[in-house]
Amino acid sequence: MFCYQCQETAKGQGCQIKGVCGKEASTACLQDLLIWVTKGLSQVTQALRKEGKQVPKEINHLVTGNLFKTITNANFSDQDLLASIEKTIQVKEDLRRQVSKQEGLFGPALYQEKDKQALLEKGAQVGVLSTKDEDLRSLRELTIYGLKGLSAYTKHANVLLEENEEIDLFIQDALVATLEEKSIDDMVDLVLKTGHYGVQGMALLDQANTRAYGHPEMTEVSLEPRKNPGILISGHDLRDMEMLLEQSKDSGVDIYTHSEMLPANYYPAFKKYPHFVGNYGNAWWKQKEEFESFNGPILMTTNCIVPPKESYKDRLFTTGAAGFPGCKHIPGEIGEEKDFSEIIALAKTCPAPEKIEEGSLVGGFAHNQVFALADQVVDAVKSGAIKKFVVMAGCDGRQKGRSYYTDFAQALPKDTVILTAGCAKYRYNKLNLGDIQGIPRVLDAGQCNDSYSLVLIALKLAEIFGLDSVNDLPLVYNIAWYEQKAVIVLLALLSLGVQNIHLGPTLPAFISPNVLKVLVEKFHISPITSVQEDLDKLIY
Repeated sequence: MFCYQCQETAKGQGCQIKGVCGKEASTACLQDLLIWVTKGLSQVTQALRKEGKQVPKEINHLVTGNLFKTITNANFSDQDLLASIEKTIQVKEDLRRQVSKQEGLFGPALYQEKDKQALLEKGAQVGVLSTKDEDLRSLRELTIYGLKGLSAYTKHANVLLEENEEIDLFIQDALVATLEEKSIDDMVDLVLKTGHYGVQGMALLDQANTRAYGHPEMTEVSLEPRKNPGILISGHDLRDMEMLLEQSKDSGVDIYTHSEMLPANYYPAFKKYPHFVGNYGNAWWKQKEEFESFNGPILMTTNCIVPPKESYKDRLFTTGAAGFPGCKHIPGEIGEEKDFSEIIALAKTCPAPEKIEEGSLVGGFAHNQVFALADQVVDAVKSGAIKKFVVMAGCDGRQKGRSYYTDFAQALPKDTVILTAGCAKYRYNKLNLGDIQGIPRVLDAGQCNDSYSLVLIALKLAEIFGLDSVNDLPLVYNIAWYEQKAVIVLLALLSLGVQNIHLGPTLPAFISPNVLKVLVEKFHISPITSVQEDLDKLIY
């Protein structure tokens, strides 16, 4: 195997024996093969469209679902990945028979193998290192990782019955482009185009979430468990959240969010459920201790799974793109009602969660809420009460060096406001950094995809102050990354022309020196250094 798609990849270079995330070499090979056969399916859909033939939306969903399953910490199940590969090959073959002119189809578009050992061997041949040129490999993988993140966001929109066929068409065309011989310049253009569609994908999901559940609003969220048994829901899928809340009402079981599901507390539609009682725990990487002390069942709706301890493995359920061998998977396709009765029944037999924290936190500062506070924010900027906004969005992780983000937040002057989204916020959202004239100094917009809100906020501020560019605002970027949804957020910012992004805790292993040089020259991206050095560069 060879995998270097996440920030914690071995030695900052690549995992070659077993993933730092916990996936086995066979799982990595099957994930590589799933991506490859999905490129083959995309060749066929592209050919069909060129002939003026329709591609059903279910095929688009299959493509994005396949990409989602290969995101770091999403699916560790070889059985599930094999089933996805077999289904993709079968669907591709059924569609290929509809293509009149097949001369341009090659490689994965013609692949039909079914034997597991042969599939594993093929997966090892078509992985990352099959592209020999380091710079082309870097740009191809950067594109593919961006497409994985984009697919996750569009998939969440799809389950809320929102579609954007233009995005799906781009994803499939871009997958095909990674199979073709391209120049470095063409690949750089494809990377930036991926970022452009990343903005559209986040806008689609924002529309889907707010249409279904209302605009997030400033909300105080309890961190203390109650005395009833509970179910903990983690990941990102708000439709799963809705179904779980509806099915568990009047059951005597309380529902708690975990990690990236925290922002569900901010949506008005969920506040009607009295058994939805708050958040339990922190970022994904602490789950081994926190899932154990929670005592009740846990539902993983997306990525962010850490291989579970035996002490709670029988309480861990997966759904959607997530999967782990030995854990019960709750099925359900787009538009279907999932059955969470087994989880609810198990919860009733479990003790209440143990208390691990006290107090509460405040969040819900997506674009609509911040726009409602615009006059207050503008007055604070004009008076000098707010001197700088610092975007500290992104991902958290296990690396000890990530304490940098806590130290940086604590060291910021009292006239700065942090804009955040994603699980990176757990490094500082419980520090009680105070407020500026009633405006909290940590404004949490929500999940990683809600970085879109931060873009809208920046554009609105630039408009209010009559500036030509968001780069002219008193706004700086100190972003943490971990996996591929952070990659598409980064590419989205680059596509919007955002400059001077500080990125950490380390630079991606899949960025070659020459590609890094392009990013530095064009966008002035730079790595984090020390807290004091970065304060001097960004703030003072």
